[in-house]
Amino acid sequence: MTVKLFEPYTIKNVTLKNRIVMSPMCMYSCENEDGIVNDWHRTHYTSRAVGQVGLIILEATAVTPQGRISPQDLGIWSDEHIEGLADLVRMIKSHGSVAGIQIAHAGRKAELEGEIVAPSAIAFNEKSKTPKEMSKEEIKETVEAFKQGVLRAKKAGFEVIELHGAHGYLINEFLSPLSNQRTDEYGGSAENRYRFLKEIIKEVRSIWDGPLMVRVSANDYHPEGLAPEDYVQFGKWMKDQGVDLIDVSSGAVVPARISVFPSYQVPFAQKIKEEAAIDTGAVGLITSPLQAEEILQNERADLVLLARELLRDPYWPRRAAKELGAKIESPIQYERGWN
Repeated sequence: MTVKLFEPYTIKNVTLKNRIVMSPMCMYSCENEDGIVNDWHRTHYTSRAVGQVGLIILEATAVTPQGRISPQDLGIWSDEHIEGLADLVRMIKSHGSVAGIQIAHAGRKAELEGEIVAPSAIAFNEKSKTPKEMSKEEIKETVEAFKQGVLRAKKAGFEVIELHGAHGYLINEFLSPLSNQRTDEYGGSAENRYRFLKEIIKEVRSIWDGPLMVRVSANDYHPEGLAPEDYVQFGKWMKDQGVDLIDVSSGAVVPARISVFPSYQVPFAQKIKEEAAIDTGAVGLITSPLQAEEILQNERADLVLLARELLRDPYWPRRAAKELGAKIESPIQYERGWN
């Protein structure tokens, strides 16, 4: 039996050398609050490329200053961001990894001074700022901001784009009835709540023909919220629009108690993969090589995304190859230690 974790995977016109993906994780490291790449980002991401991760997806990168989670987030709202991002892409690719970027808007979960926006004027919790309900013009402007962000990512040389539709941020807020109580064409029915994401995907696809992923929160963990079966329908619509893969996470649109355990979100990825007939990525407390291999061998997902485990061990792919009996490329400079 071949080790599937180290089999190449082709997504649209890009081939990953293995199925190990670095999940987007905010670094909150733009000390100048300008959203520009600095030496921390260069060290952080390039070390995982040296470690032989197949696809590295940059952290949530904001399409507007107002759309940052924190003032220290990376940004892509200005052409001034392109140079630093392009430098990062070059460094990642030089070690054989594919560079991806997560394009995002924080919505009501933006922890910033001044006005924040959301589909409806509902705060995340009692300690959070109440957002302004977006006008239709603001919705249109934000859709355009996503398009322009992707255009800048294209200029920077990224090969994979992921839209952040999870974890209670703006796209997720539109999708969930818990945070979207609009009475116009952007609220109410599932079709209406999907409209904001639909318009973003349409605009992105007008200028981007490469691999397109969407991260979702497939369970709101609330009796009146969304469940995995809702995302099966969303998944079908995304596939029809040309989305190539759904990155399946869960939670965080409203405060909720979540029972977590190894692979706890994998069944959501499997359900969407099987019932929406679209490729998926699995994420969530995936730490061991055997665990990752099981997910792929049993066709529960097509890619395995690692988060905290890659913070603990930038060279996790090397350990996985050793444990699973696979051969892995190693930097020439490290051959004495890796072979």
